[in-house]
Order: sequence, then structure tokens, then C-alpha cells
Amino acid sequence: MKYWFTALCLSLLASCGGGDKPAIYDISAANLSYGNPAVFLIQGNFAGSQGWKADIPDCTSQSVVSSTATNFAIRCNVAVSGDMPVRVMNAAGEVVFAKVLIVPAPQVSFDTARGRIVAELYPNAAPVTVNNFLGYVMSGFYTNTLFHRVIPNFVIQGGGFATGLIPQKGEGEPIVLESGKGLSNVRGTLAMARTSDPNSATSQFYFNLKDNTSLDYESPDNPGYAVFGKIVEGLDVMDAIATVQTSVQLGQPDVPVDEVLVKSVTRIK
Repeated sequence: MKYWFTALCLSLLASCGGGDKPAIYDISAANLSYGNPAVFLIQGNFAGSQGWKADIPDCTSQSVVSSTATNFAIRCNVAVSGDMPVRVMNAAGEVVFAKVLIVPAPQVSFDTARGRIVAELYPNAAPVTVNNFLGYVMSGFYTNTLFHRVIPNFVIQGGGFATGLIPQKGEGEPIVLESGKGLSNVRGTLAMARTSDPNSATSQFYFNLKDNTSLDYESPDNPGYAVFGKIVEGLDVMDAIATVQTSVQLGQPDVPVDEVLVKSVTRIK
């Protein structure tokens, strides 16, 4: 979605309508982080620049927070990662300045009893899934939960139970399935667990221990599972968790005999 804001030329500024030639010198941003508010600063000489507009795609709830003869600033919520083009256009719709800023992909850190795993998330491909997961992260939902399901050469799964296999409180509503988005259940990827209902995922997630392409989208009758991230640090930790001894506990198979605690999951980027 595109939002347009006019570069305001305040009547109290003597330079408005003056003879100096308008020019843009630079565009920068503070706190450029997916899912968070950022402030874009456009610097230049705006004398005679009535009707100029800034175009910032994929940045929602935009508002002008300041405007002077030499800069104006826009605050908005960043809704994309990767390339974020920012353009300034004159009243005739001509681009007078353009710059591509880079929004880093969000990352989360899993502090587990076996070590640290860092995963990068893919909000461009799976925005509903990423936003849902980050909501649980930011609320502290995953603190002191378990990897409650470990199947060697397949997956390790967590995000639903506390110690003693007690269901974690505070689970939210199910989300729509975002499979078939060009992401595959290959080794080291992070995906959402669900029931037989495709749109049933809530808080539980899993890491793929190997290439599990059979879990990918094939058809509406076999929609697969939604991948939304990958491990960028700590594959060895994932593999270590996969070696723990398991048994049937409280009627559930593949439960680690000695609990594998997820002490916390925090956003680090």
C-alpha cells in the first residue's frame, strides 16, 4: 500500500517560494526495523518546492512529524524487510530524488538448555505467520517452555508446553496457513506446527532436522506446513537436541526423557 505526504512549505518560512532552486541532498531513516515505527528524514533545500511528495511503500500509518525549509520527517510503521525504496516527486509527478534503504530481516534468539539458536524470519513471504510468532515472542509466551517433541532425522517441536507437559497459558487464535510461498521445509528452517486443519496453527513451531520437502505445499488437498524462518546460528544446538532420549509420556510419544527447556525467546534484530 502506498501513502503520500506533501512536503509542507510553511507560510512562516521566508524561503517558501524563493528563488533558490529546490534540491534533495539525502534520505535517511532512524530505527529502521521490521514491524516497528521508523522516522524517515528527507534533507535538502525545499525553497519553491510546493506540491512535492514523498512515496514510501510498505510503511503504514504515516504522519509528518516535522517540516522546515531544509528537511521534513515522516514517521510510519515498517511492514517489509529487505529493500525499501523511498522517492520524492515534484508537483508534476516527476521523481526528483530516490534512495533504497535496507530493512534488516528480523531475528530471534532461542536460549535453550542445550545452547543458543538464532533464527532469521521471512516477513515478506509469510507476514501473518511472522507477526503471529513475534507477538508470542514479545509477550514472553515462550519463556520456560519445552521442546516437547523430538523425532531424530525429522523435527524438533516446541512452543506449546511448560515443564511437566502442562499446556502453556495465553495461546492466541489460530492463523491462516501461509504455505506455498516459495519457502521449503529444508534443513534448519523454522515452520509452524498445526493439526489436520490447515488453518489451525497458534504458538507451536518446529525446526527441520533434514530436508523434509514432503511437508511442503503440493495442492489444496495437501497444503503442507508454513515455513517462516531459518537458523543462522546454532545448527549444532538443534542437532544436539535431536539426540536426546525420548519416551511416551502422558500419552504423547517422542517426549524427551529429560526436559529440554526453552528459557526464553527474544527478538534481537
